Amino acid sequence: MNGGGLLVAGTTSDAGKSVVTAGVCRWLVRQGVKVAPFKAQNMSLNSFVTREGAEIGRAQAMQAQACRIEPTALMNPVLLKPGGERSSQVVLLGKPVGELSARGYHGGRQQKLLGTVLDCLAELRGTYDAVICEGAGSPAEINLRRTDIVNMGIARNARLPVLVVGDIDRGGVFASFFGTVALLSPEDQELVAGFLVNKFRGDVSLLEPGLDMLHGLTGRRTYGVLPFRHGLGIDEEDGLRVSLRGTVRESNTAPPVGEDVLRVAVCAIPLMSNFTDVDALAAEPGVLVRFVDRPEELADADLVVIPGTRGTVRALEWLRERGLADALLRRAAEQRPVLGICGGFQILGEHIEDEVESRRGRVEGLGVLPLRVRFAPEKILTRPEGTALGERVEGYEIHHGVAEVTGGEAFLDGCRVGQTWGTHWHGSLESDGFRRAFLREVAAAAGRRFVPAPDTSFAGLREEQLDRLGDLIEQHADTDALWRLIESGAPQGLPFIPPGAPA
Repeated sequence: MNGGGLLVAGTTSDAGKSVVTAGVCRWLVRQGVKVAPFKAQNMSLNSFVTREGAEIGRAQAMQAQACRIEPTALMNPVLLKPGGERSSQVVLLGKPVGELSARGYHGGRQQKLLGTVLDCLAELRGTYDAVICEGAGSPAEINLRRTDIVNMGIARNARLPVLVVGDIDRGGVFASFFGTVALLSPEDQELVAGFLVNKFRGDVSLLEPGLDMLHGLTGRRTYGVLPFRHGLGIDEEDGLRVSLRGTVRESNTAPPVGEDVLRVAVCAIPLMSNFTDVDALAAEPGVLVRFVDRPEELADADLVVIPGTRGTVRALEWLRERGLADALLRRAAEQRPVLGICGGFQILGEHIEDEVESRRGRVEGLGVLPLRVRFAPEKILTRPEGTALGERVEGYEIHHGVAEVTGGEAFLDGCRVGQTWGTHWHGSLESDGFRRAFLREVAAAAGRRFVPAPDTSFAGLREEQLDRLGDLIEQHADTDALWRLIESGAPQGLPFIPPGAPA
């Protein structure tokens, strides 16, 4: 017998689907419900490696943490990793299967994946009491409905009730709710149970007349009004734009322990991937993190981070075009700290042989670190563990580039020369002891009287954040009605709102 289910859709991208899904998961698990997250298809450059070596979206990994279970490939069977404005790498059940243009994917390949997606969802529903599914974008993207496998396509096939989330902080939430329903076919509308308002500021009583009118117009109730809270975004999904709203960057208000702060500048290179790595730095009291795209913004930085990217050669060219490459070379020569992670590590090497990602052949790197990189067709997906700076470190690797290190001091399977560090390991800074040791080295090299806090636990901050999301659902949503949806499906007899989807 299948467990219960719910699809959390949104009026737009970034309406709060990921956050609401995580919050519902954490609320349920605190009630003793065995629950799992699911997103049929995810477009993101922020990904994660599961224990079995599968690549999935980081948001689904965080939602699995909200459920207090290990993430698996079943939770995100299709991951699209943009390689530009018009093409993406398709990752199926955790493994890359090729590059496709948007036209090629939506023109036929996507619909062929529906069976795989439904099988994964069925397996989860056969294992868990409830599966909380996240949609993508809006369910009313009528140009894509024919091949949809992540919104109403999955809801229709799996008979999932749909809760539509709207971000009232953007404005126009009532029109968005009504328009979303009115642009769906009668069959799709039958599954749209109601709405959830996200990011409300002010007195809820002032909103209630509008909610009553919305119910009268659509026959659908609002299941809750979640208040605006700073610092509650989980790992960002949108790989084609930089968000400055990282997981903990907004929420940390503790004063520095030492006399100085540390300033960290993150190069906002094209197609940044897993830039969530720097969230662990921002979790430290007194560490100020900002994204930069001009050389003069590196001048007062105590540490510069070159993050991962899905376009290493393109990012290298961008650094040169912007004058950032010369600024990085000056920093390295002056023994001022630089950290390259994954693609950023590769950029710091002597040269790159790339017939896979950019197909540009041999490209000269910045030449700061003694390594040569060759891109291989097979993607490396591992969860390494090791020791650095006298501390245990865990991380994960996601890359095609194979590095041949020819010198320097060993550092997390990469190398270090002076105050320039490079590694393929994502997530290493989440290891608390290592992060503190690394920041002490950076502070000493920068001449800053900065002292890492002795008790900052990044995993603890994650847990606190997930509990805050669970609290939002428990305190501001009608949880009894939500559970009825999950257990029994959408209410019967919901009215059709014209005009419906175009023929």
